Amino acid sequence: MASLDVFNQKPFSMIELSTAVRKLPYSPGFLGSLNLFRPRPIRTTVAMIEKLDGTLSLIQTTPRGAPPEEGKRDKRNIIYKPTVRIAKGHTITANEIQNVRAFGSESELEGVMQVVVDESSRLRQQVELTHEHMRLGAVQGKVLDADGSVLVDWASELGVSLPVEIDFDLDAASPASGVVRKKCNEVTRGVMRALGGLWVPGSSYIVALCGDAFWDDLTAHKEVRETYLNTMQAADLRSGNAFEQFQYGGITWVNYRGTDDGSTVAVNTDKAKFIPANVPGLFDVAWSPGESLSVVNTRGEALYSMIIRDRDRDAWVRPEVYSYPLYICTQPKALYSAKRT
Repeated sequence: MASLDVFNQKPFSMIELSTAVRKLPYSPGFLGSLNLFRPRPIRTTVAMIEKLDGTLSLIQTTPRGAPPEEGKRDKRNIIYKPTVRIAKGHTITANEIQNVRAFGSESELEGVMQVVVDESSRLRQQVELTHEHMRLGAVQGKVLDADGSVLVDWASELGVSLPVEIDFDLDAASPASGVVRKKCNEVTRGVMRALGGLWVPGSSYIVALCGDAFWDDLTAHKEVRETYLNTMQAADLRSGNAFEQFQYGGITWVNYRGTDDGSTVAVNTDKAKFIPANVPGLFDVAWSPGESLSVVNTRGEALYSMIIRDRDRDAWVRPEVYSYPLYICTQPKALYSAKRT
């Protein structure tokens, strides 16, 4: 069998192994692919978030020569939130790597390392799924744990309320003309007003994550279909469009594909969640450093990977992966949502 002494060599150090695992190809979740969350590596386990209550106000006219109106400084508050810990490992026994390479083979290191990297990759995929789950929570104002408990309620932390859910009434038997477009305008105006100066005209846009039933009724709606009848996209009306996306009413609509169980990472089938995208400073993610002495007080990374050895019997090794994120939403009042009916 391959000698476990290989795990004392440089390729199995935390830095080298973390790099190897990061290089493995993988398919990220949709929210990860949007690059909504600006990375903020920090050197501590607590993120400091400054709340600035900036306001705009009209200035009353005054007679020439009179003293100008005295301005007021914006109110500033500091919120301290700890990052969370995501960690998982899997023990690989000596029997599992038996015959990976013949005894004494010069390529022994590569063979054993591949077993470990493959397992680390599987663990990493679970970490990525957890990150997508946290992103999906953050774009709705609440970051959730795997059991559904609330890790951070950003609306509560910032002292604001989430917008009231909008009824798109997609199952109306005789919908009024232009009703869906009016609802789109209601969402867009609300988002832009909530974001104020953060919204960048010509650059920022809105993405709607749709549950399956909401998507099916939206794309089958008479108003939406008639819009596309005389366009190059008319052919799309004759084919299936599950898990696709299209533009309508100034919004990018996406049939969000989560986990296949429809619940672990998913949008409620009757709902849609509106996400302001490409808005600087709206979404951040803080990364804390790992717990090893080799990385303490360094700038945090998105992922750490290490190998734990059975030093007593030399009978197993254990790949472990760690991540220490805090997904942040700075303007929960801009997070609109809708229901199908």
